[in-house]
Amino acid sequence: MASEDIAKLAESLAKTKVGGGQLSFKGQSLKLNTAEDAEEVIKQIEEFDGLEALRLEGNTVGVEAAKVIAKALEKKSELKISLGDALIAAGAQLVELDLSDNAFGPDGVRGFEALLKSPACYTLQELKLNNCGMGIGGGKILAAALKECHRKSSAQGKPLALKIFVAGRNRLENDGATALAEAFGIIGTLEEVHMPQNGINHPGITALAQAFAINPLLKVINLNDNTFTEKGAVAMAETLKALRQIEVINFGDCLVRSKGAVAIADAVKEGLHKLKELNLSFCEIKRDAALTVVEAIEDKTELEKLDLNGNCLGEEVCEQLHEILEGFNMASVLGSLSDDEGDEDDDEEEEEEDDEEEEEEEQQLKERGAEEQESLTPKKIIDSQASTPVPSPPVDVATFLAFPSPEKLLRLGPKCSVLIAQQTDTSDVEKVVATLLRISSVFKDETPVKTAVHETTDALMKKAFGSATFNSDAFITSLLVHMGLLKSEEKIKTVPSLYGILMTLNHMVQQDYFPKSLAPVLSAFVTKPNRALDSCSFARHMLLQTLHQL
Repeated sequence: MASEDIAKLAESLAKTKVGGGQLSFKGQSLKLNTAEDAEEVIKQIEEFDGLEALRLEGNTVGVEAAKVIAKALEKKSELKISLGDALIAAGAQLVELDLSDNAFGPDGVRGFEALLKSPACYTLQELKLNNCGMGIGGGKILAAALKECHRKSSAQGKPLALKIFVAGRNRLENDGATALAEAFGIIGTLEEVHMPQNGINHPGITALAQAFAINPLLKVINLNDNTFTEKGAVAMAETLKALRQIEVINFGDCLVRSKGAVAIADAVKEGLHKLKELNLSFCEIKRDAALTVVEAIEDKTELEKLDLNGNCLGEEVCEQLHEILEGFNMASVLGSLSDDEGDEDDDEEEEEEDDEEEEEEEQQLKERGAEEQESLTPKKIIDSQASTPVPSPPVDVATFLAFPSPEKLLRLGPKCSVLIAQQTDTSDVEKVVATLLRISSVFKDETPVKTAVHETTDALMKKAFGSATFNSDAFITSLLVHMGLLKSEEKIKTVPSLYGILMTLNHMVQQDYFPKSLAPVLSAFVTKPNRALDSCSFARHMLLQTLHQL
């Protein structure tokens, strides 16, 4: 810092307001980027007896300067105004919030709860709370705050788009993880989740798996040192099949066991072409399952590391793994196997543990009451009959519209779009809305179904909007009513899920036939707080993003 700058800073600090335990640099346009820049500020802090509040609004404070200022404040035990309050008052727009390695516990989460709910965090992309001792209570408070932040930011037209979440070593356990899973499902934009060492068992892992499935941008999942068991591993494997961007899977020390490892291997084999790292170390995986995992990575050209250390393989199998990978020209990806537990035959012990888990789950099922048990019965009956082939009845447009399903739409054949458009009276707005909702209800993120839905929608809506007599305003009003986003004097049955219609609208609004005058109306209603929209946060986010770009 030049001498003239120091002099200028000193002159500015001379104007600093002091009173009532408050040291204020508000509105002084100070540029505090380095630790050296902040020396005079730190001096004022250190010399201020009984400091209760520090105000820095209207100044530029860089990371290095902020660190040394924070260090100086640590010695001021009488501070009453929190950093969170200061950030809110200053109108900050945070991109990253890192409070890791502070043992603040559940009460500490309450301390920054208001910050998370405030406009300062509407722009938050990275939240890091590693090793903070939050516990179950803190996890629940955090989850509620994130949901509220998303709700409020969505109302402003720019939903919270959190990308990185870090909360390892916090003893969140099942209840804390389940609460956060609900928040993740609403947010829908996560790219990295790091939650190692949290004492999460298969119920919490299953809840997280369900939430991850609706975060399609996920690249990194780190759940190291939690307890999946087979049930959690199978649930997570099903989710992995739906994710296309995954680069790092860290399930080390998660007790996925052999059956879980095979399920994960199947998911890897089916897709995950961007996978760079797979960690299944110390998971009680045995010979055949380990071989299945290795065979699953044959075409994973991006893979850099496979960790199977600390499992129950034995020397012969370890050599066999090396040989298989050499055949794939991938020997370098296999990590050390120095901590292998050998090939002891502990099948009986594993079976006993599995039996204990099944007994525990059966007991939980009994406690839930007869109603839930009855709701499971039809699925069991269906599953038991699944092996019996049933001839598919012929499908026509009327059958599809009466009982829509992805299979029926595909079975209508390549002319399905033309047939449905031809048989829909596009002069009747209500019939057009009803047909569009039935088409969109079968939307799935699988290419054949998605393409069929898009093509059928295009044919129908191009015909409707192309008609001189079609009332576009009446159409959007009726559609919003049926989506439950607009109240009607009449009793209208709303669609049970908005995911399909939101994804279909995301396609529709980008087409030439869609009247651009309807975009602001649609945006206004999709932005409003709504529980049905909250449950489809990813689809909602995608549509709003597209509408803002029009």
